[in-house]
Amino acid sequence: MAVNWIDTSKLSFNNILLLERVQLIWFPGWLPEKELAIALKANPVVEWFLKNKCPNIKNWLDKVVSMEVGNYNKGDVHKAEQTILSSINDLLTYAIDPSVYDAQLFLRWDSLELTSIVDFSGKVVADVGAGTGKLTFIAAPYARTVYAVEPVSNLRIYLKEKAQMKKLKNVFPVDGLITDILFPNDFFDVSMGGFVFGDKKENEYREMERVTKKGGMIIYCPGNIDADNDEHRFLVDKGFEWSIFEAPGDGMKRKYWKHLV
Repeated sequence: MAVNWIDTSKLSFNNILLLERVQLIWFPGWLPEKELAIALKANPVVEWFLKNKCPNIKNWLDKVVSMEVGNYNKGDVHKAEQTILSSINDLLTYAIDPSVYDAQLFLRWDSLELTSIVDFSGKVVADVGAGTGKLTFIAAPYARTVYAVEPVSNLRIYLKEKAQMKKLKNVFPVDGLITDILFPNDFFDVSMGGFVFGDKKENEYREMERVTKKGGMIIYCPGNIDADNDEHRFLVDKGFEWSIFEAPGDGMKRKYWKHLV
């Protein structure tokens, strides 16, 4: 679902040059192709950047740019650019000003929703898909160490600066994905993430399980909307417990947790 965190109407199309490969790889199937074709025909530097920054999408981009889009004028180009920028409002927010995302109302859910299911005292913790650190900074005052696993470099910078501002010396932002957590087997006492689970359920679960010690915990908070959907059924089948809580302004969510044995 499209968001409206920043005003993209004031942004240059060149702001796409701030994005990273891990974000660009999501474009196929997401962006409207006709508008992207018009925008890229008018912005060859952006086309070159996309193809060279993320070769995985080059064939798709070639197909898009070769589309017949008919005659178009300067106004059509501007409209197409704005359609694309609006579609990736969230990605641009992370690249331009993560504090805008960090201030969103839905992140203000009660930290007791997390601390009531796990004692972080002295634990080595992974926050996978850390974003701006909602889970990281709940755990950090108690944990021995928190590794904030986040693939977007600008978010890692934000996490580092936020930890410094809070005078927390046990927070370490590192690169990684929920399907590729760059730590050894059985490394963490607690592995957790908020709304990172569901695209590749089996691979994501196995990777979180791999890096978590026996006797440790895997937590998804929030892990899902309040629905008996595929994600819910998968986690319940894997032995997760769950409960419901409210994210301010964003409705009811479900959290999940499992002790590994």
